Amino acid sequence: MYCSGAVLIGIISVIFAHLGDAAADLRYRIVALNAWSMLLIAPLGMITITWLTRLLFNGAQGSGIPQTIATLHMHNFMLVDKILTLRIALGKVLMTCLGLICGASIGREGPSVQIGASIMHAFSRAMRQHNDVTRHGMILAGGAAGMAAAFNTPLAGVVFAIEELAHSFEQKSSGRTLTVIIFSGITAIALLGNYTYFGRANTSIPVGVAWLAVLVCGVSGGLAGGLFARCVIRLSKGLPGSLRPFAARFPLGFAALCGLLLALIGLVSDGATYGTGYLQARGIIDGTLHYPASFFLLKYLSMLITFCSGIPGGMFAPSLAIGAGMGGWIGQFLPHTSPGAVVLLGMAAYFCGVAQSPLTATIIVMEICDNQQVTLALLATAFLAFGVSRMICPHPLYSVLATGFMEKTEQKEI
Repeated sequence: MYCSGAVLIGIISVIFAHLGDAAADLRYRIVALNAWSMLLIAPLGMITITWLTRLLFNGAQGSGIPQTIATLHMHNFMLVDKILTLRIALGKVLMTCLGLICGASIGREGPSVQIGASIMHAFSRAMRQHNDVTRHGMILAGGAAGMAAAFNTPLAGVVFAIEELAHSFEQKSSGRTLTVIIFSGITAIALLGNYTYFGRANTSIPVGVAWLAVLVCGVSGGLAGGLFARCVIRLSKGLPGSLRPFAARFPLGFAALCGLLLALIGLVSDGATYGTGYLQARGIIDGTLHYPASFFLLKYLSMLITFCSGIPGGMFAPSLAIGAGMGGWIGQFLPHTSPGAVVLLGMAAYFCGVAQSPLTATIIVMEICDNQQVTLALLATAFLAFGVSRMICPHPLYSVLATGFMEKTEQKEI
């Protein structure tokens, strides 16, 4: 029966992808028609998302990955039932798409993890499973399958389950996880075709002076990603200064302020900071687009503002865009290394700096660009970024957010 759940995850992921693309296309048309209109659309959109989320989809806020990790540590399944609901999964889809229309710097991969976990949890309940390990295994498999189907990266889904979601060998080695990922991946491929997320990047990094890029990208990505993770952890514990009481007393007003700031940044960047950053990253990878250092700095800032707003949406795709922008900028100073290769290293480095998951960072970049020639360099870069990031942010971002989520959730139940 869980194979049916895996197929459903693949179908929902494809629908989510189409809705997300449609939302992004609508925003591009709005910006092309009148870029200044975002000064009205973004604040109103953020207000609408905040209001609808609180009214209809409370619990859908944020990425979805910390929530999924938290449920894997909970043994009170009445509480898990309130977190992994199909209502919240629907809210993730709708509110993320609305966020993409109004210019929020979010992705659909994080929400896809919680959506996949919710679907498999629903099947677990339908199958009347009572064993904690089995029920946690179903959640783990669903979360990993959601991420794999969103990126069309089955191997990364397996590694993500091992490195980020799971915390026991029994869950890590589960054949159920592999089966669910395979079935959801096959479904997505059957509906969308055997595509790669960012196309095919035919580039390599021969051992020698070209490996200077590994050092530069690893350190830069680790510093930038670690600082971002540290900022997010700090913000998750409360906004600074007078913003905290303002956000608590006037949540819709604070959402509008976040939307206005996102629109202003979007105007400065000529619309490049809106949404997932997919088109920008793809253009940087294939060499058709070139951005100054301001692109990844402004995208970086827009991600922090979006996180502060608390709306549903993930950080994976925007992080890859920031890493691509960073790599594209660094590449001009490294003439002995292929610019496209430096972009891939930048993506892996920054992604790992944020998530502190070197294996996931390596494999996800390798799979989304269909390039195995740079695997060793990606791995070296990711582990270097991991070490640098740990010096700045000693605790992994998603683990800290999951712990904070668990504490808040359990306090509400007491």
